[in-house]
Amino acid sequence: MLKVGDKLPEFEGTNQDGETIASSKLIGKKLVVFFYPQANTPTCTVEACNLSDNYSKLKKEGFQLLGVSGDGVKKQKNFHSKFAFPYNLIADESHDVIEKFGVWQEKKTFGKTYMGIVRTTFIFDENGICTRVIEKVTSKTAADQILEG
Repeated sequence: MLKVGDKLPEFEGTNQDGETIASSKLIGKKLVVFFYPQANTPTCTVEACNLSDNYSKLKKEGFQLLGVSGDGVKKQKNFHSKFAFPYNLIADESHDVIEKFGVWQEKKTFGKTYMGIVRTTFIFDENGICTRVIEKVTSKTAADQILEG
């Protein structure tokens, strides 16, 4: 998994509108990249909505936001439109971005072991250097966790 001091990985991802988002274009402002397991599921929706509800506070602190999951563009578009998120969501079906950040890991639920996205938030400074990794994301207070850093 990416850690504090690491550089923002180079990637290109497709957002909810089918547009390419390149990591090289995200440098220059503080950046929050949050990974969530699946669009339109209860916990992921709570997290994404919390970030959306607190977007003006985050923006005021100089943050830009980018959400990433392994969902397709159509599913991300539906999720984005349904809740009118003010930030981009990357549809990473190939797991290229997910793998570069190291969040595709073994998970356990109800005694079953499987591979999946570990909900994680990465914070980068204006130079694209990771300053914080939030591994224990609390969906209801995700924005506060970012701001308390």
